[in-house]
Amino acid sequence: MSTPDLAALLHLPGWRGTVRHVAGPLDGPPPADVVLGDGGGPTVAPGAGPGTLLCLTGAVGAGATDAWRLEAQLRRAADAGVVAVLLPAAAEPTGATRLLCSRLGLALLVADEPVLQRALEAAVALAAPEVPRARAVRAVSGAAGASAQDGAGFVRLLQRTLDMPVAFLDGRGAVLHRGSDPVPTAALRSGEPVPQRTALAAADGGGTLLAHPVLLPGVRAAQRWFVAAAPGWADVDAVADCLAVAAATVAARLGVDRLGLERDARARAALLTDVLAGGDGPDAELRRRAAAAGWALDGWHVGVRIGAPATTDTAGSRDEVAAAFADGGLAPVVVEHGDGWSAWVSLPRPPAAETVRELAEDLRQVHRALRRHLRSWTGVGRPHGGPGGIARSLAEATDAAGLAAGRTEQGCFLHVDQLGVAQTLLAWTRTGTFPPAARSLLEPLGPPGSDLVTTLAAYLDQESSLVQTAAVLGVHRNTVAARVARVQQLLEVDLTDRDQRLALHLACRAVQGG
Repeated sequence: MSTPDLAALLHLPGWRGTVRHVAGPLDGPPPADVVLGDGGGPTVAPGAGPGTLLCLTGAVGAGATDAWRLEAQLRRAADAGVVAVLLPAAAEPTGATRLLCSRLGLALLVADEPVLQRALEAAVALAAPEVPRARAVRAVSGAAGASAQDGAGFVRLLQRTLDMPVAFLDGRGAVLHRGSDPVPTAALRSGEPVPQRTALAAADGGGTLLAHPVLLPGVRAAQRWFVAAAPGWADVDAVADCLAVAAATVAARLGVDRLGLERDARARAALLTDVLAGGDGPDAELRRRAAAAGWALDGWHVGVRIGAPATTDTAGSRDEVAAAFADGGLAPVVVEHGDGWSAWVSLPRPPAAETVRELAEDLRQVHRALRRHLRSWTGVGRPHGGPGGIARSLAEATDAAGLAAGRTEQGCFLHVDQLGVAQTLLAWTRTGTFPPAARSLLEPLGPPGSDLVTTLAAYLDQESSLVQTAAVLGVHRNTVAARVARVQQLLEVDLTDRDQRLALHLACRAVQGG
């Protein structure tokens, strides 16, 4: 561990708030030793020499009339190579004395409490820099047994112990709690659940951003983060150790909650398996269990399948998914199921076509809200009646979700009403001779994924509806209209001709990869 410099000494627990820097530079080499003196003799204190911190315990030069005595002592200290002088508050230097220290290149410090105690603390820190580190870690670990110590409590403790900005973040890096000063969290790589040290730009105050993830067994993503913006004077190893202790303690407490969460997830998944297997004739026991869970088996059901990468914490993110539905005005059953979630909306009677369209649009908005912070793809089934309708609609939704995963131009959302056409197009466009011809046909529009190709594909998928295409792409309908006009101009086609629409639709499917 490196020897603390003067700036670091000012942040020792005993020095913080009691020792003031009043003159001279702080950015020189770290002191090598601490020497005591009373300042009353004609020479500098014995032992004071190059690289030392001279602590004057007497009130030499107190008052403006005796300032010359202090200035003489400071000159002798500078000549001997002393890097800093610590004075008692009774020897508060005048403005002229401070200017002298600046000219001599000598750091001048004033202690509001006994100099001898501050000198002892500095001597320990310089001779054994691991001691302050151990004390800081002990202060944090000592709080681990406090039953009320949560993320917010640790933030307060860490900021008080480390004397630097500290924050507690969620798994994606959003701030849950922070101290009095903000932390520049943009440098956090939240997708990499490992301890991190990142140099901060001068605009962010410089120093180092240290981050430690709160990890749970079996979960491949960080549940929370502790982060600290360590200034240049800080012992980053000590900061890292303190963050690690806080993270381990919070992880242990989250782990207890996690056990309950996973138990509930297994119960829901088991009940769903039984419902899917029960068909249209669930027995009385299954109906009782479903009613206890708040699941409606009768009526009409619209299935929703939300797929996610295998690394997604489906149990931990279920509340987030349910909240997205609630924000969209929906209250479906949501079950952790495989790599994602199965859900369904229950209706008391067969829905009209307009009701189904409105529900599909509501589900699209829910999907968009989830996609802002969760990589996912969503399929929606048709309404089916009775207890067996849950299985039938979820099966359709699962098929639709499988296709939606590759439909980036549709926002990775697909309603089953579009599934039959999509499957046919997929089969036709996978012949060996079609893709080259398709690429040649669409070449004037730019490469696959360009605005014009993407707009054309979405426009044809949405049956030439400007409004629906604009909704899918998230742009204004006038933008869609302008792009469609440009497509017709570049390709010299008429999109009102059904044969030309079919050919272009096939071509789009081929170049967009299905």
